[in-house]
Amino acid sequence: MNSRIAAVDVGNDSIKAIFGELEYELNIPNIVGIDTEDRPVIGIEELNNKNPLEGIHIKVHSPALKENNAIYRVGHLATKSDNATELDPGSAKSEEDQTLIMLFATLALDAVNEENSNTFPRVKNVIDANYTLGTGLPLREVKEGKDAGYRSKLVGSVHQVEFLVTPKYQGLKVNIKFNEVKIYPEGFAAYINLVMDNQLKIINKDLIDKRIIIQDIGGLSTDIAVIKNRNVDDDKAQGFNLGVSESLEAIREEIRSKHAIELDSRRDVVEIITRKNDRNHIMVKGSRTSVHDITDRILLELAKKQYRLLRNVWQKNSQTEICYFVGGGANVLKEYIKTLNNNLDGYNIDFFEDEKESIWMMANAYYKLITDFVRKSEKSKPSQEPVKK
Repeated sequence: MNSRIAAVDVGNDSIKAIFGELEYELNIPNIVGIDTEDRPVIGIEELNNKNPLEGIHIKVHSPALKENNAIYRVGHLATKSDNATELDPGSAKSEEDQTLIMLFATLALDAVNEENSNTFPRVKNVIDANYTLGTGLPLREVKEGKDAGYRSKLVGSVHQVEFLVTPKYQGLKVNIKFNEVKIYPEGFAAYINLVMDNQLKIINKDLIDKRIIIQDIGGLSTDIAVIKNRNVDDDKAQGFNLGVSESLEAIREEIRSKHAIELDSRRDVVEIITRKNDRNHIMVKGSRTSVHDITDRILLELAKKQYRLLRNVWQKNSQTEICYFVGGGANVLKEYIKTLNNNLDGYNIDFFEDEKESIWMMANAYYKLITDFVRKSEKSKPSQEPVKK
């Protein structure tokens, strides 16, 4: 059975996934909304001219789910839903149905891709897809041993995604099975990405034996990994329930009450504070209006909390040489943290100037790790030599 490599980072803001020989990637907002069987669509003929990613409408059947056989809008389509849910602070990624729904939806979207018709068998409208999955969980959850439970939910069962009113894929069903599932702690993955290329060759020689802190700021949590002797120091590594989501929510709320402007989701807030032109401005009744006062106050508050976390961890690991800030949250807070650092303690800190690199860092790391795992397991198989006649 052909198994296809999938490296999936179920981020709190969006899912980043890399497939196969790096030939396909997906990025989908991590938002789901419970829905009905036949959502109203204007003009079914036009449906197939639309981008499937704009209209992900699925039914998910899996023994791993608490809510089995429910129907969901996923990603962009869910942002327009009245009952859309984004993950809540304090929730465990490994225990939420939403994590699995996003994971299965992403794999199903890869499986139905025309280019995979040779990889996965298809009978009528059912595709059987088999994946070797590399993914991750926050350090905190791995330390609590939740990775084992999460893995066992995935392995050994068939998970079915049925596309309902989705452009191009309506009526297709995908049965997903896992050949193997590897779950990595997120902080360690960031380190792998810093020092190794896709062939796991060391690219960053000067970093490899340094004592490094990696502060990964996500939507709902912050992971701080302490690296020495090329390993994550498990006792020192910490996870905190502090991410950017609550602050984004607070900004959204204040824009609503002050300017009577309704933003669809936290992603809209991120767009306002990170875009190149017209940063921190919104349109109010057609005129360009600054929301700088709101964003600055709320984000500076969060940056101070993040800085406090760094200071506490650095105090306990005084021989640290550098701290890297990674993740989507670091991207949002970059300027504020830099300003604080310049005015205060002046630690040796660094950010990834390449926004894409910062956001795709986890998915890239899982890809490196899972392909390495596949390479090693293929090497250890007894080779099938043809018998000479």
